[in-house]
Amino acid sequence: MESPDIYQVLDAHAIPYVRLDHPAVFTCEEAERLVPAEPIAVHTKNLFLRDKKGRRHWLLVTTCAKPVDLKQLASRIGADNLSLASPERLLKYLGVTPGAVTLLGVLNDREHEVIVLIDRDVWEAKALRCHPLVNTATLVISQSDLRRLLAITGHTPQVIDVPVRAPA
Repeated sequence: MESPDIYQVLDAHAIPYVRLDHPAVFTCEEAERLVPAEPIAVHTKNLFLRDKKGRRHWLLVTTCAKPVDLKQLASRIGADNLSLASPERLLKYLGVTPGAVTLLGVLNDREHEVIVLIDRDVWEAKALRCHPLVNTATLVISQSDLRRLLAITGHTPQVIDVPVRAPA
């Protein structure tokens, strides 16, 4: 699958962004250390999930601070046995590799096979940080512009209260 040029898409739809270049990051902890601070934007993590049989896929966007309880989440969204999808599925459905999972990956989901789940805390933030389909840069985009971009792609996100895993 050929990914669109994310910057051309954003510019074509007059969606402003702030670009922060940095070394490759693969975890929230690395991003916290290596991505320049942007105080108005919520720091997000993105989980690409699949059901037990691999028939349904979800992109969950939540805050880095939340340890997600996948069992409770599965129950909440009517799925059986959620797990992280493989790198092959990630590339097939969102056109990205591990470490670069991003809400902007829905630009590659032209068949609308991925259900977008957004944590209420992220949905209500002024702006959020997301990778531009690679993990060597981060874009800060306002919430209203992200909502507009989701509408352009035809993805209607489900806004949910993400269940938090109890401390071990």
